[in-house]
Amino acid sequence: MTNTPTNAPRTRQPQDNDEIDIGFLLGSLWDHKIFIVVLAAIFAAVGLIYAMLTTPIYKADALVQVEKKSGTIPGADMAKVLGNGEPSTSTEVEILRSRMILGQVVDQTDLDVQIIPHTWPVVGDWLRRRGIERPGFMAGDDSVWAGETLRISELVTSHDSQTLQLILRSEGRGRYSLLDTDGNPLAPGIVGQKLTVDEPWVELIVSDLTAPAGATFSIIKKSQLAAINGLQSRLEIQSRGQDTGILQLNLTGPDQQEIVESLNATTDVFLTQNIARQAAEADKSLEFLEEQAPKVREQLNDAENRLNEYRLKSDSIDLSFETRNALNSLVSIEASLNELELQESELARRFTPNHPVYRSLLEKKEQLLREKARLEERTENLPETQQQILRLSRDVKVTQQIYVQLLNRMQELRLARAGTVGNVRILDKAVVQGQVAPRRDLIVAAAGIGGLFLAMIIVLLRAAFSRGIVSPEQLEELDLPVYATVPLSEEEKRRSDKRRQIKQDRRRKDGSIKGLLAVRNPADLSVEAIRGLRTSLHFAMMEGSDNRLVITGPSPSIGKSFMATNLAAVCAQAGQKVVVVDGDMRKGHVHEAFKEGSHDGLSEVLSGKLEFEKAIRTSELEGLSWVSRGSAPPNPSELLMQPRFTEFLDYLSNTFDLVIIDTPPILAVTDAAIIGKLCGTSLMVVRFGVNTPKEIQIAENRLATGGVTLKGTILNAMEKKAATSYGYYGYYNYAYKSD
Repeated sequence: MTNTPTNAPRTRQPQDNDEIDIGFLLGSLWDHKIFIVVLAAIFAAVGLIYAMLTTPIYKADALVQVEKKSGTIPGADMAKVLGNGEPSTSTEVEILRSRMILGQVVDQTDLDVQIIPHTWPVVGDWLRRRGIERPGFMAGDDSVWAGETLRISELVTSHDSQTLQLILRSEGRGRYSLLDTDGNPLAPGIVGQKLTVDEPWVELIVSDLTAPAGATFSIIKKSQLAAINGLQSRLEIQSRGQDTGILQLNLTGPDQQEIVESLNATTDVFLTQNIARQAAEADKSLEFLEEQAPKVREQLNDAENRLNEYRLKSDSIDLSFETRNALNSLVSIEASLNELELQESELARRFTPNHPVYRSLLEKKEQLLREKARLEERTENLPETQQQILRLSRDVKVTQQIYVQLLNRMQELRLARAGTVGNVRILDKAVVQGQVAPRRDLIVAAAGIGGLFLAMIIVLLRAAFSRGIVSPEQLEELDLPVYATVPLSEEEKRRSDKRRQIKQDRRRKDGSIKGLLAVRNPADLSVEAIRGLRTSLHFAMMEGSDNRLVITGPSPSIGKSFMATNLAAVCAQAGQKVVVVDGDMRKGHVHEAFKEGSHDGLSEVLSGKLEFEKAIRTSELEGLSWVSRGSAPPNPSELLMQPRFTEFLDYLSNTFDLVIIDTPPILAVTDAAIIGKLCGTSLMVVRFGVNTPKEIQIAENRLATGGVTLKGTILNAMEKKAATSYGYYGYYNYAYKSD
């Protein structure tokens, strides 16, 4: 009996829902919690390994005090009060970071020479830090192990701004070979002796080499600028408090000894430079005074000679009381004016004439000049002889005072230069405070959190782009009735996984992966759901034109054969006479459920090699028979379209109460449409979370194009998931089992 509907393909579209379901996303995270935790643990372990293998960075610090200078001339203290006195500590910070200071540090500590031992990749440095010495089987290897060192006391090259790299290989017994970066030998050398190479020009003295033959080191000679820039990048200077003048110097690096030596050299060079800078001021002033002293002495001699000559000429020896008073006053004013001129010369280098301190000095100078002019006016009434003696005596006394002041000032400057200590004091020498990088706890935490977020992103993206059917309501939105929702059987899942593994390994199948679940475990939740399908199917087939049921699906591996064989089993257990036909002559595996081979089946029947009754096999379950797929033919679709297939179906319909046909996926081949056209009822198996609404729509349209009306669907392999409230649907809520 055949069924030839004329329905046109359906063109309805599935409903799209672009809203974000927060509960679904959170549930997806919970469903994949093991994956998330494992990935986070893997990332944390990788972070821990990285933190252990990374070269540690240490920090050393030192403390320096910059004191304020005391004023050297009157008025200087007032200048500081007015805000133009001592420079701030920021000036000293910039001096500390200057190439003038750091360049001397580089020269003193040989920071322009870097020695890099060759070690094993990744773990070599860690082994050296752990103190692992060279094992016996590594004799002659070029790697460097703990206790093997190289020290260079002198390395001079001809380069100015470029970095030169060389390779030094130990030859044992205090000898070594110098190579270029390509491994070409340049010259042999002996520890403690100078080695000279012409091209490239190099002078090298190795002071110590404790490494066996074969151990190799890379030697990098940096330019001074590159070494200074490297030191600047590692040096940090901080001011402690406001206006305290205390600076903290921090230096980081992988070598504890190097950072201590470099930081101590920095503070020492800074202190020496500061003392030299303070002494330079005294040297400059002393140099000027030493130039002026002979000139003033010569002026004093000339003044004394003129006075003596005039006295001899005029026979005037003594001065009157009034003349002596005027002379003393004029000399005092002249001395004050000379002192003001010295002050003015120093202030002129620091301030403009409009500065209050400078203006005060000029006003005092003008007052003295007026007083001098008044005294000179008084002396004009004296006799000519007394006036001349007065002028000459004044010149002598003033020049004499100036000369004495110069001598005193020179002596003060000599004492100041000898006792110059500068205004910088080193409070704390450099000391290593500990390891600052890598921060193991932080790296492990960051890696673990990164792995956690990455796993969550993967799960959320997968959930966001997953379009698989997860509820019966989604099928009903496509106007497809749902006859049953069958939960996933963990036992069958394990057996299916084992079956796939055996197929992949191309090993022989045995009975351990075969058998019907309905016979093996009748109380399984999946079997209970199939019993419900049996009841629904009884009423559905009452509307059909025959007793034939087609089980198909949109794609492979969704449980069609499982559904067909176990549905047949539960129907046979209910007293019906049932036959299962494997309609997939390409890759059908119904025979595995009955623990037999696939030979002598449907393909042999359709090709006329086997009679109808001989193709039907009985099973261990009473009332259940089956037909295998037979040998794989080259043209399955053509065989199904022959009249012999229709005759075979009629024979089965007349012989059995129910004929169940397992067909190939409709989206892969057209066999399901050919078979479905000859049967009265067709059901489509949909895999939970695998088949998308679009696939189901296309599969339904393809069946309709072939003249097959789809009766409904079976939602198979339902899983208990937090991502969807449908996870607790149906038989997950209730299970009734016998003792």
